[in-house]
Amino acid sequence: MFFTNLRRIIRSGFVGFWRNAFVSLSSMLVMAVTIFVVGALYFTGIILEETLENIRERVDINVYITQEATEEETLSLQSKLENLEQVESVEYTSRDQALAEFQEENPDFNEAFDVLEKNPLNASLNVLATDTSEYDQIQSFLESNAALTEDGENIVERSNYNNNQVVIERLTSIMETTERVGIYATILLFVLSIIITFNTIRLAIFTSREEISVMRLVGASNTYIRGPFVITGIIGGIFAGTIVLMIFYPLTLWLGPQAQNFFGSVNIFDHYIDNFLELALIFVGLGIILGALSSFLAVRRYLYY
Repeated sequence: MFFTNLRRIIRSGFVGFWRNAFVSLSSMLVMAVTIFVVGALYFTGIILEETLENIRERVDINVYITQEATEEETLSLQSKLENLEQVESVEYTSRDQALAEFQEENPDFNEAFDVLEKNPLNASLNVLATDTSEYDQIQSFLESNAALTEDGENIVERSNYNNNQVVIERLTSIMETTERVGIYATILLFVLSIIITFNTIRLAIFTSREEISVMRLVGASNTYIRGPFVITGIIGGIFAGTIVLMIFYPLTLWLGPQAQNFFGSVNIFDHYIDNFLELALIFVGLGIILGALSSFLAVRRYLYY
């Protein structure tokens, strides 16, 4: 009996979708617009996240080692820094390597170095944190006794943390604000999309109010009455999600290289292709949720009065 009723509900849902094609199309287009806006917000978030990540990777601190320090002591400090959970990577540049890079970039100074007859440059450690908010703790470590050598000597001459502190703090604030705004915008947009879709589907169900009244009079259960409308909403949601998925193919193909050149971030077309199945599940799944939930809520009014 259950499967018989379920089969009838599904068949009635398909019949209702095609019988009221114009109303179904209107609901489907509203859901498609809603899903498209969600998708646009998703791709915008991807671009922004990758852009901020690229900026974050360029913000680091250079720790300059005293010339008296041995290479073993410097490598020991590097190992200590790498063991910190706040540190993502540490790159060591020896004095000879620093001199070679400087001479390559500034060949006019080669004669001056010949006159000096010694290397005036310091070895350095380039430290990249896992998050921009962690640099303060890394600097505190460098100033603590934990960074001293076994003989209790401080081999850190200076770091450029103070010079970069303003940039680091601003970038941290931007990333935290962007993350919060993205979450709030997504929640707000999802709530608004449910309201808009609900009102559109409610208008569509309004045309069937007399049919619902007749079904109630003959003793049909609420589930049997509501079922076809929910199925109709699900069908519309599937079509809406599929349409949006197809629209984003040429759109990301066109915008991908331009956005990558402008922002210096990920190519959203490559992201679209690499995550096609995931995006299909998101868009179609969102359409199913919107259609089913909105239909479920909209038909409620005609079941209890």
